[in-house]
Amino acid sequence: MPEIAVILNPRAHGERAQSLADDLFKIAPSADLRLTANPGDARLLAADAAREGFRMVVAAGGDGTVNEVVNGLAGSETALGVIPVGTMNVFAREHQLPANLAEAWSVIGRGTMREIDLAAANDAHFIQLAGVGLDAQIVKETTWEAKRALGPLSYLISAAHVASRTPPRLVVEAGGRTREGSFVLVGNGRFYGAKIVLFPDARPDDGLLDVVIFKNLGYLDIVRYLGGVLIGRHTDMADVQYFQTPELRVSSDQEVPVEVDGELAGVLPVTFGIKGRLRICVP
Repeated sequence: MPEIAVILNPRAHGERAQSLADDLFKIAPSADLRLTANPGDARLLAADAAREGFRMVVAAGGDGTVNEVVNGLAGSETALGVIPVGTMNVFAREHQLPANLAEAWSVIGRGTMREIDLAAANDAHFIQLAGVGLDAQIVKETTWEAKRALGPLSYLISAAHVASRTPPRLVVEAGGRTREGSFVLVGNGRFYGAKIVLFPDARPDDGLLDVVIFKNLGYLDIVRYLGGVLIGRHTDMADVQYFQTPELRVSSDQEVPVEVDGELAGVLPVTFGIKGRLRICVP
């Protein structure tokens, strides 16, 4: 049996899918390549591979594919490898994984491992970040068709619609304290999208989650927050709170969505915490 299984989502890559699959066959002829057909397949395929005793399962895709594979591997001894060929690859940037296909496979071939925290929002595992409120609502309202046609612009269009509404009141309980805000982000790494450092003190193996609470969400507030984030001063703002904790609970009197690694993971209330460790392949 091959030691490495590779999970590829053809739908995520459109016309590139067959070419990408052919390239993977060429550079990794000894790997077991498994293609998904429907949402959720990557999780099932990863769980199957772990039960079959594969040493590593490689997610060939973006953060959504990585998240599904992580949830399939949770609780197993199988390591995670990543070939970042998706639209969003925040996890790959966090761990300096190369975007070039051959270089990414070389990293997997060398097999250098690092253990990181495996976080969870209720029962949904994540390894990079999670959000409650604004970004989760944007994910919910941005269709796959819009993403395929407009790319990142589709998220901006959804963001404009969401930001025009009255934001929810979120209650955050952690470390014996209660805080309130309109938008909550939880990180297990420093980056949030592109190369934006949202959680400056974050380490993916310290047993802690990094939390940012934005109190207000009017148009001018969002512009002000974005400016602060881009220059690395958002944690100094009076209406932004930043702290670290092993666990937190977020609730609201409204129905507010939750996202993990860019994938919807239900609605509030939610408890975030560290639920174990995961071995990942790094340069």
